[in-house]
Amino acid sequence: MTQNEMMRGPAGGRLSEAAREQAQQQLLDPQGPAANVIGFGLGVKWTDGRPTGQPAMLVFVTSKIPEAGLSRRDVVPGRLDDGTLTDVVAIGHVAAQQRVLSPPDMEVFVRVPDTVLERRPTELPPERPAPMEAEPQLLARRMRPCPAGFSIGNVAITAGTLGSVVYDFLPGATTDPPAPGLGAPPRYYVLSNNHVLAASNAAPIGSSIVQPGPFDGGVDPRDRVATLSRFIPIQFAPQVPLDRHNNVVDAAIGQCEFSDATREVYFNGPPRAWRRKANVAVGDRVRKVGRTTNATYGRIISVDATVDVNYGSAGVARFHDQIITTAMSAGGDSGSLVTSYDNVAIGLLFAGSSQATILNHIETVRSLLRVEIAELLA
Repeated sequence: MTQNEMMRGPAGGRLSEAAREQAQQQLLDPQGPAANVIGFGLGVKWTDGRPTGQPAMLVFVTSKIPEAGLSRRDVVPGRLDDGTLTDVVAIGHVAAQQRVLSPPDMEVFVRVPDTVLERRPTELPPERPAPMEAEPQLLARRMRPCPAGFSIGNVAITAGTLGSVVYDFLPGATTDPPAPGLGAPPRYYVLSNNHVLAASNAAPIGSSIVQPGPFDGGVDPRDRVATLSRFIPIQFAPQVPLDRHNNVVDAAIGQCEFSDATREVYFNGPPRAWRRKANVAVGDRVRKVGRTTNATYGRIISVDATVDVNYGSAGVARFHDQIITTAMSAGGDSGSLVTSYDNVAIGLLFAGSSQATILNHIETVRSLLRVEIAELLA
C-alpha cells in the first residue's frame, strides 16, 4: 500500500458515538478542557512520521506539551474506551479568518508541491506555494462582474472572500438538486461566511455588501454588490455554554444582480458539481482561491471534526461536523469555496491557523441556506 493510500480514510467516515461522547466529556469538559485541546475529529494514525492507514481520533491541540509536563488528567490516552486509536495533532490557535487590521504576515501563495503533502501534516510548516509573480493585492480590487475568490464584505467588517454565486432552489426542489433545463432561477446571491456578510450575526437583513470589502477600499453605495438576504446564526460563548453549541456552518448570502457577480472562480472556472458529505474522505486533495493567499492547494486531514473557533470580540464558537485540511489560508480568505482538483465543490472555508484550515461541508451550507451551487452532485 502506498503512502497516499495509507493516508486516505474511508469516504464519509465518522467517529463512533462512544468515542465522540468520551472526547466531549474528557477532552472538552466545559469545567476545564484538557491542556491545549481545542477539538477532535476522524483521521488516520501516524507513526514515526508516516501514515499507518489505521482510522484514529485526532485530538487537536494548540501546541504539543511533553507528557512529563502534563497532569494525569491532561494526558490523552492511546486508545479510547471503545478501542478507538488516538493521535495528538498540533494545529495552533484557530480563528475566523476575516481580514485583520495588522499587516499580513504570509506570502502570496500559488500552489503546494504535491511532494510536500506526502509528509506528516502535523510536522509541516505552513504550506507555502511558490510566491506569485504579480501584484500582492491581485484579488483585493473592484471587479464587475466579480468572480469568486475576490474581496467582499458587509459594510460593518473589514474584508473576506466571495465564495460563489448561488441561486434559490427551483420551485418544487427542496433537498435534491433541481433537474437541468427548468428555466432560469428567480434570484442570485453571493455566498460567503456569516462573519463576512453578516458581521457575526450583528448586521441587519438588507444591509449593504460591498466589493471589494471596506478594508480594501469598498464604499457604499458606490461599490455595493449585494444586500444581506439570510444567514445561519452562530452561537457564541460565553452567551451560550460551549457544550450546548450546535454550530455546523458559518454561512450567509446576499442578493445580487447576475451582471454584478459570476459563478466563475478566478483561476479555476465555475464549480461543476458539489460533493455529498458521504463522499468526502481523509486524504482528498483540495484547492481554493481567496482574497489574501490567492490559489492554494491542501489535503484533508480530518472529517467529522469538532473544533473551537475564536471570533475575537464576538466570543468563541464550537463547530461540529467540520472538515480540517492542511494549512491553505490566512486572514481575509474566509468565505472561499474549497473544491476538488476537478472543480467539485466540497466546503466553505471559514477559519484556520498557520497550521490548518477549517471548512463547513458544502452540502450542509447548501441545505441550511436553501440555495444551489451546481446542478450536479458527486
